[in-house]
Amino acid sequence: MAPPTPPTPPTPTPPQRSLLGRLSLPERNYVAEALRTETVGGVLLLVAAVAALVWANTFGGSYEEVSDFHFGIGAIGLDLSVAHWAADGLLAVFFFVAGVELKRELVAGELRDPKAAALPVVAALCGMAVPALVYFLTTAIGGGSTDGWAVPTATDIAFALAVLAVIGTSLPSALRAFLLTLAVVDDLFAILIIAAFFTSDLNFLALGGAVLGLVVFHLLLRFEVRGWYVYVPLALTIWGLMYNSGIHATIAGVAMGLMLRCSRREGEKHSPGEHIEHLVRPVSAGIAVPLFALFSAGVALDGEALAGVFTRPETLGVVLGLVVGKTVGIFGGTYLAARFTKAELNKDLAWADVLALASLAGIGFTVSLLIGELAFEGDAAMVDEIKASVLIGSLIAALLACVLLKLRVRKYKELYEAEELDEDESGVPDVYEQDDPEYHLRMAAILERKAAEHRRLAEERAGAASDKPNSPA
Repeated sequence: MAPPTPPTPPTPTPPQRSLLGRLSLPERNYVAEALRTETVGGVLLLVAAVAALVWANTFGGSYEEVSDFHFGIGAIGLDLSVAHWAADGLLAVFFFVAGVELKRELVAGELRDPKAAALPVVAALCGMAVPALVYFLTTAIGGGSTDGWAVPTATDIAFALAVLAVIGTSLPSALRAFLLTLAVVDDLFAILIIAAFFTSDLNFLALGGAVLGLVVFHLLLRFEVRGWYVYVPLALTIWGLMYNSGIHATIAGVAMGLMLRCSRREGEKHSPGEHIEHLVRPVSAGIAVPLFALFSAGVALDGEALAGVFTRPETLGVVLGLVVGKTVGIFGGTYLAARFTKAELNKDLAWADVLALASLAGIGFTVSLLIGELAFEGDAAMVDEIKASVLIGSLIAALLACVLLKLRVRKYKELYEAEELDEDESGVPDVYEQDDPEYHLRMAAILERKAAEHRRLAEERAGAASDKPNSPA
């Protein structure tokens, strides 16, 4: 009789990916550092925007005089107004940091794994496509201009973090990382939109010079040439040539940021890209972006202008695109990505958290203002109305996000405190040390000391109680 055939062992089921799960420790530390700087910058941005509005609506004449004041070297095509320098010059620093962020995400962050990258990429694409569609539909129905379709597609991470700082919501690291990665991908597509749709007549000689400068920049990095006195003059030359080429000058910043090496070699604590980003990010968040806001957000907001935002199809399209389009697009894109990749939402979070984050992404300030200026260049009245609609749409999105986030603030606080808990005082949160035997030995020693202290106190109290005279009957 033949021996029975042994049963075929079941095929192991691959572990299901967690959507918005816990970050690795290096990624968590990087996100915390980046968002700390952006939060401070966001508060400065908020202050600058309010200052611009007060200045423009109180002393409008002086605001326009300062914004329109020209300086520079006319012989090389760089005699620009203060507002123009802020938009084309200072924002190049902002986009340089965006380029470094994108490079790092691609080689060491959330975007290095195609499966993990699918979520923020799909969410960001839907978060740009739906607002553009909302704008198109609104202007088509109202008979307005479709030139501003790209205005509501951008998310302002600094302004969003400023809102979080003001309302005091400590988001778990997974949500903060998702917001940051979403903004990085959003910036990438905004850059592509600016390059593809807002390029004037090309000056091929200047463009060739800019490309040659970028090649030199790349070779210097490749051969590890060091010294700011080499790179800063070269970067300024590339920026000036790019500006004169007809392509928006901020593209030069992105290109140089993408060239930096963001992978660490053996013995390196930080890659060159991370080191330079650490140096430049405070300049971007604390100086460049707030100054741009100061000279871009100053629009007259009288009763008639505010009413016009909700009656003109172009401005209404921007408001609806930011408030409705961003929320629906990002939430819908995230849900679809989870559904088709069979990723399971982190058990500590709920879809309400994704909705709140999606509404927060409707704050589209810096890049939206820039695209608004480019889309309606030459029509100053329309530019001011578009700026007003960006401000109002971002304010409504911020208020909506505040309400949704406050509903879950207690849960966020619990998750944040659990992530930050460091009982063994090793400098590393305990949740990242559960597989480390040394952690458990340190905790055992701590608990033994506490137990010994409690035994001593118990003995003291027991001795004190026995020494007391008996109470009278």
